[in-house]
Amino acid sequence: MDDQPSGPPETEIATLLEQGNEADAVAALERLSTAGPATQQACLRSLKAAADEQPELFDGVLPSLTDFLQDSGRPTRLTTAKLVVTISEGAPDSVVPVVPTLAERLADESEFYYVRARCAEALGYVAVDHPDAVVSPAVVADLRIGLEFDKPEVTEKLAKALAHVALGSPERLRYQVDSLAEHLHSDSEVVRYHLSTALVVIGSACPERLADAREALVSCLEDESRYVRGRAAEALGLLAGTDSTESFPQTQLDDLTVAEEFVAKRAQFALSRHRGTESENGFTGIATRDAIRTQTAEIVSEIRTQEGDDGCPHCGLSLPESGPPLCPGCGTPL
Repeated sequence: MDDQPSGPPETEIATLLEQGNEADAVAALERLSTAGPATQQACLRSLKAAADEQPELFDGVLPSLTDFLQDSGRPTRLTTAKLVVTISEGAPDSVVPVVPTLAERLADESEFYYVRARCAEALGYVAVDHPDAVVSPAVVADLRIGLEFDKPEVTEKLAKALAHVALGSPERLRYQVDSLAEHLHSDSEVVRYHLSTALVVIGSACPERLADAREALVSCLEDESRYVRGRAAEALGLLAGTDSTESFPQTQLDDLTVAEEFVAKRAQFALSRHRGTESENGFTGIATRDAIRTQTAEIVSEIRTQEGDDGCPHCGLSLPESGPPLCPGCGTPL
């Protein structure tokens, strides 16, 4: 009996996982399903804290965990979805077996929209390394249609998922370029950034498809966000390397070559591609999937920091004036 965990119920499962007692952890999760909502949420928050440090611990218990996405109250479903996001970010391989459950929650129009958004976010993280497991036409359609939703804290997650889908398999979004471009006017800088990033990634594999977004991308050269301006220039540079005969925004791009470094380098890249003078190593890290994957988290963090007092004071997520009682980003009471 010495190897059994001691302490309050909310720490029991995390302790079992840390000890490698996977079977006992699954049994404890089954018992948790009959507990009250407060106990369930306390336990799930404890598991999220463990996942922040060791997401790989959950490799064998995800099916039992995702049961709480289907047969629990709304707060428990949301807490579970946030836990799965954390695991997906740190150990996406572990989440592959429960992709169908996440896709089902995403597709359920009766589901709480914050839960759907978190499931989309988790699917996006898995899609980067396992596109075949995630990226079905149905999932892509649910993500794209979800961009019409009127809550930025939801559309930001969907746009992020689409950017991750593009990083995993850009070809699978090649016929969605015009639909994504329609949302480049979003009020949310995070949405505009993720979607312009998705277009760059699609263009890295299928540059000719960016013709469907040309007008929107040219408009984005005047976006208030330097990161959106930079991504738009990057995408236009990829398009310039095709046989397209449409007009090229040379004057606007010339003006951007003296802007902030992120914008200036990408404007120079676009102009170089247009002139056919791009050197092999002159623009290392621009318009490449690996570089974009490395840059994006830091860029989004900076965007959120710049948003100031309009976001969650704990994690920076942008919130509407009449937001939820709990931040959908970190779960902290507002």
